[in-house]
Amino acid sequence: MEGNIAQQECKPASTGVDKDDLVIPLIDFEPFRAGRPAEKHAVAISILNAFKSSGFLYLKNHGIPPSVVSKVFGDSARFFARPQEQKDSLGWTTPQSNRGYVARGREKVSLPDVEASSVEAMRAAIPDLKETMEIGCEGKEGYPNRWPDQLDEEGKEFKQTMLDFFETCKDLHMQIMRAIAIGMSLPEHFFDEFTDGGDNNLRLLHYPPIPKDVFKNNPGQVRAGEHSDYGSLTLLFQDSRGGLQVRSPNNTFVDAVPIPDTIVVNAGDLLARWSNDIIKSTRHRVVEPTSTVEEDDKSNMYPARYSVAYFCNPNMDKFIDALPGTYGDEIGVPKKYEGIKSGNYLVQRLTATY
Repeated sequence: MEGNIAQQECKPASTGVDKDDLVIPLIDFEPFRAGRPAEKHAVAISILNAFKSSGFLYLKNHGIPPSVVSKVFGDSARFFARPQEQKDSLGWTTPQSNRGYVARGREKVSLPDVEASSVEAMRAAIPDLKETMEIGCEGKEGYPNRWPDQLDEEGKEFKQTMLDFFETCKDLHMQIMRAIAIGMSLPEHFFDEFTDGGDNNLRLLHYPPIPKDVFKNNPGQVRAGEHSDYGSLTLLFQDSRGGLQVRSPNNTFVDAVPIPDTIVVNAGDLLARWSNDIIKSTRHRVVEPTSTVEEDDKSNMYPARYSVAYFCNPNMDKFIDALPGTYGDEIGVPKKYEGIKSGNYLVQRLTATY
């Protein structure tokens, strides 16, 4: 099957980014959602080829209304505007749970081959300048979400907004995985049994206003350090500020500029492993973007940035091994990784991160 995958041509798609040999296509998902089999196949091949080449794509007409995304961003901003003691009362606890509020400087995202001691040193020297709220699958025994619903009515509204959005993103995750299955000549619903549990993570991110001198005086300072994502897919909703950069094949960082009403979708380390490295998990970071407007601005502060990331994972109890057709003597490709349970892999990565 791998020979067939490698020979398939990418169907025409618009280009979101094309710089330094990094191409991030803009793919219309509507034909997959509502189209005939031939149209679904064309979209599936476009998605697979994007993940094979850059590991990133922009998705438009994905089925999530702008009003829903706007509501999530608004509720997120109001949550982060709460008094610090309220947020701290909902604090993150363990990698196994991965739920709750994470204060600025607590997390230091990293690469899979970085030693834990090095992560700790980087956290002390150049901490990630962000705070987050981590929301997992609701109702997991022993791992309750840390909701502000006991604080006030706004907290109750926040909980309902995020629960609804979690399920909306879960549905999109399953659809994209069906597209990947079709692109890899697997049955369309091959991944359903791996994704139906919704063992995903909804992360609300707030990058607070920062004095410009912080970046001028610390050349290595970033909003979020260079890293690759841990799971299968990430659905990223950006605000208009930007700052996301993706590492190119030329080892430069290229701006993944915000495109209104699109989702940036990227493959994670576990999906790359699952595909025997047919799919790429590409390194990226978040920096403080510059623009002519800001350069002319006399303020000594960079404004806040908000984003929402939905980290998609295989069900935690699933054993992840190289997919059929991605290795073997008949195609001359060895199996690169031993199988591993999804939950064990993710806990290992989170333990190093915090």
